[in-house]
Formats: sequence, C-alpha cells, structure tokens
Amino acid sequence: MKGFIFDLDGTIYLDDHIIDGAAEAIKSLKDRGDKVVFLTNKSIASRKDYVVKLNALGIEVELDEVINSNYITAHYLKNEMKNDDAVYVIGEGPLFDELASENIKLAENPVSASHVVLGWDREFNYEKLNNAFQAWKNGAEIIATNPDRTCPVKDGEIPDCGAMIGALEGATGEPVKMITGKPSLLMAEYVLKNVLGMEAGHCYMVGDRLETDIKMANDAGIHSVLVLSGITNEEMLNKSEHEPNFVLDSVKDIAAL
Repeated sequence: MKGFIFDLDGTIYLDDHIIDGAAEAIKSLKDRGDKVVFLTNKSIASRKDYVVKLNALGIEVELDEVINSNYITAHYLKNEMKNDDAVYVIGEGPLFDELASENIKLAENPVSASHVVLGWDREFNYEKLNNAFQAWKNGAEIIATNPDRTCPVKDGEIPDCGAMIGALEGATGEPVKMITGKPSLLMAEYVLKNVLGMEAGHCYMVGDRLETDIKMANDAGIHSVLVLSGITNEEMLNKSEHEPNFVLDSVKDIAAL
C-alpha cells in the first residue's frame, strides 16, 4: 500500500475543467488499495467546497480526504494561542469559517491582535494592509496560509496569497514568521501522521509547483512527482533548485509509478 498526496489546481483540474484522465487515475489507485488525499494551499474555498467540486468532476472523495491551508492554519493557531490571544485576519469567508470552527478568537481592533493571518483575499486593499501593519508594529506574529504568488487558471494565472505577503513584507521589511501551507513541514507532517497514517517513504506528493509541492515533498522525505499540466514548464524545471524524483506530463500517468 502506498499513499498519494495530490495538489488540486493545475494537477487535478484547471478552473472547472478536469485534467484528462485524472478521475480514472485516482480510481485506479484506490481500487488497488492505495490511500489518497487531496492537499491544496488555496484558501478561498472550504474543504466541503472541494468535496462537492471533485465529486462533480467524477472523483469520489470524502471530507477527511481533503486538507487545505485554512484547516492547517486553524489547527496551528488552536495549539499556539493563549486564552487572551486574538487574530486579525485578511482573507475570505472560508478562512474565517475554518477559524470559527476551532473557536479562534478574532481581534475587534487590529492593534489588540496577537497574531495576523494572511490568506488570499480578492478584496485586499490599503485599509487591510495598514491594519495588519499596525498589528505587527504592536507585536503581532504574522502567519500566512500559503506562499503561492499565483494560482493557475484555464487561461493563465491570477495573483494569490503571495501578493498579500509581498505587500505586508514590503511595509514591515521582515519576512512573515510562519507559513502553514505547502511547503511547510507542518502541513506535510500533519497529513502523514493524522490523515494517511503512513511513513514518508511510502508516500508520493503529486503537484505542479516546484517551490511548494516539490519542495515540501523533498524536505519531508516524500517521493516528489511533478506534473507539467499546471504552473511549471520544462524551462522552469531546468532552472529550479527543487528537483522532483519523477516528472509526468499529467496525473493520468501516475498509476505507472
């Protein structure tokens, strides 16, 4: 038995279009007894949203087979925060909902926040940036759900959480303290221990992004599999410091491993 960890955007689908052969590849792995989990950095949708989307695309999946950066962020804060701590959040509804599900206290005033959480926010503006900056000046710890500069879509790319990180780092002059999503070992270790229940050497991370999917896998001792159906092309691969163990045109060839 092996464990397969799949990225979503650019690996399983682009927008609402499934990658050719993806559903059949996932089914073949499950049919032969392998474990499968879907792992995404995208913070603008909930785990339930992903279950609905994957099922609609022909991939049968349960809620406990989907982990996103919001879930890992809430898990991290639940263990990190003290009783009087509170969080100022930049992000969209699914991130707020995930934090609420773990009873994470939100800061009514950014200056009183012990932590700032940065997620992808398509309504990001100067006011939110200033609020996060003022919280940082007052000692708040900065956490980001994910470092992705862009998200792959059918016709190209659009800015992701990395844009929010860049804005705040430009103001503070310091890197964010913690990134909870890929390539964080926090996320890798949670999936290995709490979801798959398997050793890293028995697992494969399949994704389209070198600096998140492949880096996390390599750092965690998981077999890394790059697919060329999303962000990364061969030119980018040849220039990258993050070298995958395997390279596939798309996820449809994964069963061959």
